[in-house]
Amino acid sequence: MPPDTLSTTSHPRFDAIVEHWRANGTPGLDPAPAGLVVICEHASNALPEGYPQLGGDLGLSDAARLSHAAYDIGAAGLARGLAARLAPETGGALLVTAPLSRLAYDLNRAPDHPGAMPPRSEIHDIPGNRDLTPADRLARTEAICLPFHASLAAEIARLVALGRRPALIAVHSFTPVYHGETRRVEFGVIHDEDPTLSLAVIEAAQGSGLETRLNEPYSAAGDVTHTIRLHAVPLRLPNTMLEIRNDLIADAPAQKAMAERLAPILTQALRAANALR
Repeated sequence: MPPDTLSTTSHPRFDAIVEHWRANGTPGLDPAPAGLVVICEHASNALPEGYPQLGGDLGLSDAARLSHAAYDIGAAGLARGLAARLAPETGGALLVTAPLSRLAYDLNRAPDHPGAMPPRSEIHDIPGNRDLTPADRLARTEAICLPFHASLAAEIARLVALGRRPALIAVHSFTPVYHGETRRVEFGVIHDEDPTLSLAVIEAAQGSGLETRLNEPYSAAGDVTHTIRLHAVPLRLPNTMLEIRNDLIADAPAQKAMAERLAPILTQALRAANALR
């Protein structure tokens, strides 16, 4: 079937949510370009309800919708706290978050990746992702994936055009127990092609009291750095991906405390990696 017969025109666009912090750490946009982009691809467990062509509620149970399968618990609050705290060091920051659950479309996966629209996530079945047709996959790609990455690419391009080389930090969380296996790591730092900033974070985290490990509990070998690979690598921008165990950031006070704990570590790492440009 020719591609143009698959394309849909009636589905909505779920654009990225973009928030700005000035160089003084307050919300808002400075005239000067920011030096940091914080990304949270798994910020929300909202579903495209009302849009059956995009899977609607995916037939999810309440337990699945509230679980780590649907979103990165605590990651959005932590990412927002880091953007605000790092903005004074980076001359401003912006936060780019996803509006929908990764079960509708995982924005950190390419459209041909099996995990982009998984029929099962760990112990949870995702009925609305079973037996998807090429047209179904294309509709979600056009409505969810393409708008998010276009928004992110546009924000980065504006900063680069204005003379900044922003650092990109992707913020994620992970569950303490996965497929019955307990994870001891508390703070994971993952790199793609360029390990410079990630190695600087590992070094800066020494003595932090957090069990910190490189490329755990995931690594680029598992295709988990898609966003970094898509937006940072081609422009050779400083980048890293952070994974925080979600029991450490389960509520707003814990997210605030972790942001205060990690901000000095990331500041030191950004300086050491010469990423404050």
